[in-house]
Amino acid sequence: MSCSSIEHLVTPYIDGELPATDRRRLEQHLDVCAPCTARIGAEQVVRHLLRARRARLQAGLAPDALRARCANRCGAEDQRTVRTFPASQTRVGSRRTSSWTARVAPLAIAAALVLIVGAAFLARLTGSSTRVMAAELAADHVKCFTLNRLLRTQQDAAVVESSMASGFGWMMHVPANADRAGLELIGSRPCLYGEGKIAHVMYRHNGQPVSLFMLPRTRRADGLVEVLGHEAAIWSVGDRTFVIVAREARSEVERIAAFVQAAWR
Repeated sequence: MSCSSIEHLVTPYIDGELPATDRRRLEQHLDVCAPCTARIGAEQVVRHLLRARRARLQAGLAPDALRARCANRCGAEDQRTVRTFPASQTRVGSRRTSSWTARVAPLAIAAALVLIVGAAFLARLTGSSTRVMAAELAADHVKCFTLNRLLRTQQDAAVVESSMASGFGWMMHVPANADRAGLELIGSRPCLYGEGKIAHVMYRHNGQPVSLFMLPRTRRADGLVEVLGHEAAIWSVGDRTFVIVAREARSEVERIAAFVQAAWR
């Protein structure tokens, strides 16, 4: 399947209404297309946010200032799109430009919706719902690996350990035997989250993206959550919560989580 051919499948996929055959075909495309995966991940997060607060939004309680910001943001997005990609300056046959625009624009709009709508509710939602927390982390997982794929950055263990110590006071040591579990260290970065800044350590497991998130000053019940096409393994140690996110079989995610829990003590 091509990026353009999945357009009519995206909405029913996000709504859980896509027939099994089409769903498998779409997910096969997502396995090899990071931009489409990022786009759908962002739109799914928006859907979760809107559904979680449907009653409140329908009650018309949004303040005038928020309504004005939404209207201004939509107008700015439209103007920016027209200025950047005017029809008169688009060369016929320039499929690369039009394809990139078509794939990135929905993601940008979805991200804007997350920032505008989510800003009012996300802290409380992530504080009370493990599923929403897992959805936010899965979206960050997709976003960060998409950026890494574009920038091709990689950090060694010493850089990751220094970053975690200076940014989070987390005196961790990257396990030297991670390769035995099929894990290759990619690097780390701080990510914004509904309750503040969190640590994100990025791996590849037999070539597939795997994220380890550390949420400081947070305790969550241990468990496994399937969200946005990913599995999230969750556990807490002291006042920190750890989450493994990967688009792999649940048994593989459980095995990776067990290795990390044993190696990162």
